[in-house]
Amino acid sequence: MTRPPTTLFRQTLALVAGLALVAFSGLSRADPPGRVARLGYLSGEVSFSPAGEDDWGSATLNRPLGPGDRLWADANGRAEIQVGGAMLRLNSATAVSVLNLDDDIAQLQLTEGSLNVRVRRLEQGQSVEVDTPNLAFTLRQPGAYRIDVDPDGNTTTVRMREGEGEITGESGSYLIEAPQVQRFSGDAMRDEGDASAPPPDDFDRWAGDRDRVVTASVSARYVSPDVVGYEDLDANGDWADDPGHGHVWYPRHVTRDWAPYRDGHWAWIDPWGWTWVDDAPWGFAVSHYGRWAHIRGRWGWVPGPVRTRAYYAPALVVFVGGPSFSLRISSGGGGGVAWFPLGPREVYHPAYRVSPRYFEQVNISNTVVNKTVIKNVYVTKNVTHVTYVNRRVPGAVVAVQQDTFKNAQPVAKATIRVSKETLDSREVHNAAPIAPTEKSLRGPSGPTAQAGKPPPRVFARQVVARTAPPPARPSFAAQQAKLAAQPGRPLDDAQREEVVKARPVAHAASAATPHTAPVKVVAAKPGAAKILPAPAARASEARAAGDDRAAASAPAAPPVAPTTSASAPRTAAQRKAERQAMPASAASAAERDAPASAARPGRAASAADRAAARANKPPAAASAAAARRAASAPASRPSPLTDEGRSPPPAPRAASAPTRTVEERQAARAAQRERAAAKARANEAAPASPTAAPPATSASEPEPAASHPKRRKP
Repeated sequence: MTRPPTTLFRQTLALVAGLALVAFSGLSRADPPGRVARLGYLSGEVSFSPAGEDDWGSATLNRPLGPGDRLWADANGRAEIQVGGAMLRLNSATAVSVLNLDDDIAQLQLTEGSLNVRVRRLEQGQSVEVDTPNLAFTLRQPGAYRIDVDPDGNTTTVRMREGEGEITGESGSYLIEAPQVQRFSGDAMRDEGDASAPPPDDFDRWAGDRDRVVTASVSARYVSPDVVGYEDLDANGDWADDPGHGHVWYPRHVTRDWAPYRDGHWAWIDPWGWTWVDDAPWGFAVSHYGRWAHIRGRWGWVPGPVRTRAYYAPALVVFVGGPSFSLRISSGGGGGVAWFPLGPREVYHPAYRVSPRYFEQVNISNTVVNKTVIKNVYVTKNVTHVTYVNRRVPGAVVAVQQDTFKNAQPVAKATIRVSKETLDSREVHNAAPIAPTEKSLRGPSGPTAQAGKPPPRVFARQVVARTAPPPARPSFAAQQAKLAAQPGRPLDDAQREEVVKARPVAHAASAATPHTAPVKVVAAKPGAAKILPAPAARASEARAAGDDRAAASAPAAPPVAPTTSASAPRTAAQRKAERQAMPASAASAAERDAPASAARPGRAASAADRAAARANKPPAAASAAAARRAASAPASRPSPLTDEGRSPPPAPRAASAPTRTVEERQAARAAQRERAAAKARANEAAPASPTAAPPATSASEPEPAASHPKRRKP
């Protein structure tokens, strides 16, 4: 039966409207960030508390970190946080919280201890901010930095080894450049002056060793720089080229029956939901980026395009099971859940809601796949009727009981056998519809011993922030009812807002993040940040200012009558008589002693003058002439050279306030030069003293050109 054209038109129009609605709703929905922080190194006792919770447990390697997560490195502990192109390393007795983390900013608070920060790369618009009880330190350039907060939280020391940073506090914003050390105390960010840089300690040397591992990484040639943890692949595997997949990394020291996503556990991490946490030191990059391929009997990891910004994914897998997800296991024990890794050119469909742009980027950045295929999967949400290459690889499908899955227990010890017929008869899905529990948040480790917990005062201190962090997420207890209503899928921003609004006022404190350090946001004042010179420069300027103040307070010297070399014009007879009376030896000495600056411009010595200079004159007359020349030299024009023939050192500069901007300093120098020029002009134009007798003119001193009549040839 043929449908009327009107009916077909209406159905087509409805389909187009539905697709537009889906696209619009995706665009209007807030996407999760495309990057995440990784807990990439642990040593000693390090405790962890997930966002929204108050309990503490032992930290787990490769744990993804987000806003609200807290870390405490005990007396013998150390840890490293990796995010993008930055590595933030915690020393012992250090407390750090993640305030904000998205595609533009990584904002952490440091309430006690030492943080060594190495920024290797920052994209345009990205920044790293460390907030302390005294100030907010914003890193806007790659470099090496260290921030120390004393145990009382009263003093913050910033060591600039490389790079440039901006310090923001209640008193304003200041730019500091490496290398220098600055120490501040109090809420008003009082400058403690010269803070001598101590020699590198064990913490600095350990951080330097970690930096060298990243610098020498071979894997950086084959992966995008946004792939977190790629440096750990070097010591744990080998790279090889494959005709069908390009660059492939093969892990070492794995068993013959090893498969991806087996040695680790599942954890519930907002805003992504179920997230794989791998046990292997090299397991982070290969679990959250790229694809896995089974090549000639072994597993190899195929990274995404090198020149594309890599997007983080919680787990690049496909789940096996029906609508009720009651996968029966051969051991006869209740429901189970199974999964297998995605292969190259296969589309990943997140379990959380995303926009079309995010859906496309999280796929094209981790594998080579056609964009049209990506759009079709996004619109139709078709993951069931797809032939997945790794599903039929022996041992690729990993299955466990649901209790193991949702309680964040180790998977490798709890895997179960599922018959091939059962796996083939079940559909595949992009999410595991299992509701999380409180144990899903912390991982397999139990509560931390009392000795490993931070002191209560540490995370209760107020910190100063330049960037306002996002509102704290509601606790898991407040979200649990809604999470149970949609098993396996996290809440989006709109649902979280509903949870916050639905909280009773009396229970608002319990639903919010407990024991969160208060944040005082200090907005940067309008105008350019002021330049804070190094402490050594400030000390030099202070000494110069002290010298200037001492000179200003000294009694003024008695005024000296200005002298001038100008004299009354002499007649030709007077000049002739003086030349005849001067001895030749004295005239020659006077001619040699005459300074070049005494020559009159515009008149050259004549032959008669040079002949007259060789006339005889008593030595006493020569000495008197030299004395008269010394007295007639302008006092305001010293010689440009010292007695040793070197340029004299510059006069000490007037002390400049350490908070002046570049424009203010340039204007001050220009005004100083103008005053010096005006003083020189005043000295040149000063008239001769009426009480001083005009000095006698030396015979070797040339007269003004106006006093010479024109000479005629005989």
